[in-house]
Amino acid sequence: MDHHAPVTSIDPAARSLERLLPRLNERYREYAGAHPAEWRLFLSRLNANFSRLFHLLLPLYGGQYDFFYHLETLLYTLADAWMARSAELKSLDSQREADPAWFQSNQMLGGVCYVDLYAGNLTGIREKIPYFKELGLTYLHLMPLFRAPEGENDGGYAISSYREVDPRLGSMAELAGLAQELRANGISLVVDFVFNHTSNEHAWALQARAGDPEYLDYYFTFADRAMPDAYERTLREIFPDEHPGAFTYFEDMQRWVWTTFHSYQWDLNYRNPAVFNAMAGELLALANAGVEVLRLDAVAFIWKQLGTSCENLPEAHQIIQAFNAAARIAAPALLFKSEAIVHPDDVVRYISTEECQISYNPLLMALLWESLATRDVRLLDISLRERYKLKPGCAWVNYVRVHDDIGWTFSDEDAARLGIDAYGHRRFLNDFYTGRFAGSFARGLPFQENPKTGDCRISGTCASLAGLEKALNEETEREVELAVRRILLIHAVILTTGGIPLLYLGDEFGTLNDYSYRNDPRKMNDSRWVHRPAADWQRMRRRSDPQTIEGRVYQGLRRLIMLRKNCPALADGLLHGMDTGSSHVLGYLRVHAGGQALVLANFSEQEQVIPANLLRLYGLSYHFTDLVTGAELPPGDLTLDAFQFVCLIGE
Repeated sequence: MDHHAPVTSIDPAARSLERLLPRLNERYREYAGAHPAEWRLFLSRLNANFSRLFHLLLPLYGGQYDFFYHLETLLYTLADAWMARSAELKSLDSQREADPAWFQSNQMLGGVCYVDLYAGNLTGIREKIPYFKELGLTYLHLMPLFRAPEGENDGGYAISSYREVDPRLGSMAELAGLAQELRANGISLVVDFVFNHTSNEHAWALQARAGDPEYLDYYFTFADRAMPDAYERTLREIFPDEHPGAFTYFEDMQRWVWTTFHSYQWDLNYRNPAVFNAMAGELLALANAGVEVLRLDAVAFIWKQLGTSCENLPEAHQIIQAFNAAARIAAPALLFKSEAIVHPDDVVRYISTEECQISYNPLLMALLWESLATRDVRLLDISLRERYKLKPGCAWVNYVRVHDDIGWTFSDEDAARLGIDAYGHRRFLNDFYTGRFAGSFARGLPFQENPKTGDCRISGTCASLAGLEKALNEETEREVELAVRRILLIHAVILTTGGIPLLYLGDEFGTLNDYSYRNDPRKMNDSRWVHRPAADWQRMRRRSDPQTIEGRVYQGLRRLIMLRKNCPALADGLLHGMDTGSSHVLGYLRVHAGGQALVLANFSEQEQVIPANLLRLYGLSYHFTDLVTGAELPPGDLTLDAFQFVCLIGE
């Protein structure tokens, strides 16, 4: 016998699954007997994904004495979710596995809204499906609609139950029915998965407040200030105006609780494997209700480590990847969308087929507004050339506005390359978009302005920030025209850069700031409510009249949407930056499926000329067509009017 032969090691994941499978099969013997094909399919997905899941969880929880108990419990959670999943959704799973790039199509168009503000309740949303189809939506994100505390609840982001819709909006049964009807009309339902924290009224939090040690361990709670003080030495304040620090003292508990965002939002303790398992169950319940995309809220904050900023830690990625692996087993149709409003280098680290397949693109959003203010596209151009490309199988969700504020998340390093002082530039942008800068067209409000650091974010609707409010109140028809052009210009960019364009519903007909929130005690301290008005359906009915502001914005946007849907070059594919020879003109080439389109956008009030030889250098012949207008353009130099956008194809 060769005593020196290497010992063949068995993968601990394979060994663990080998030991767990008999227990799993025994537990679900009745189901397997009644549904043998479905059980085999579940086991095949479990076999395909268990190793990844195991090796993600082992570093997080393997040192705990009860790791394998929690691992087994997780498998039961996955099996229960699979058994509860409808035949229709199981069919969707197979479709998505066969076509994993389904969301990369140029037919994709997203919309996002609050249920109550846009349509009253879920029944109202259902009644709007014909309008969503008219607009061209294939993706509908309903802002947090689950049970939350009365009064302040961070716009619904303080969740009291992941399995109960706010009764004023409807029920879980209605949500599942809506998801089904949307899907029948080619629209995927998207909701938020608020997994960094619960509200202080969640059942887990109530148990913790009652002193239950099991649920105290679902959160970070401390009897004195020693550990909170130690953590806060390296934490940043998120909402300094109303919530200094990261901890809140609760007299009834006589304990400090980690509350990153607001005192009523308690951070979950993902160091506890029971928390991971419980949230995996909540995640899969939403998938089984028909949700096709989950927006993962506040992804950067979910892991805490003393001596760090507790943001963007490696363990945060492991947690999300483990959720992804769990979904591939029990609900493989489900996509994850990351929400990481952090440095651009950190944003992209959350995006992969094994983590979040799609992601908000906060950098593009911020730089569109930066370019409008400066009339200079150089920062935007750098981002598209160097920071836009993603791993295969992934996509950006590109947007102009959403429910949240605008943070100036551009790279300081990119700014320095252009000779721009990042700190001073952000101060300028804050002044510009709050109307404090002389000559500004914008009417926005500061959000969470920190006098100590000078940090500030911006609230306001797209139309008000683009100058329409000021133009209507103070200026001439020319200013109104320029404001409309700005609105269409930045939407044109998100519709032509690839990925999934996302409309903040109401922007499609030029919704202005709503200052009535100042009269509501529940909202008056949060300026973001200025861009969360109730939908004005009287104004929306004017969308077919080109003589109205609503009609000019809506019809202009619809032309751009149809341009995208009819141009295969705008599907997922390559984006090449173009040197236009002007700091005012953004240019890029889109290439897909053998076709190409050249996009040019003038971010200034002045005419800009693009030389003919430059157009030919980027693949255009002497004769080419602008898809925006449908006009064949004459040979020679191309003159772009104020804030004009063109999408050119050669003949």
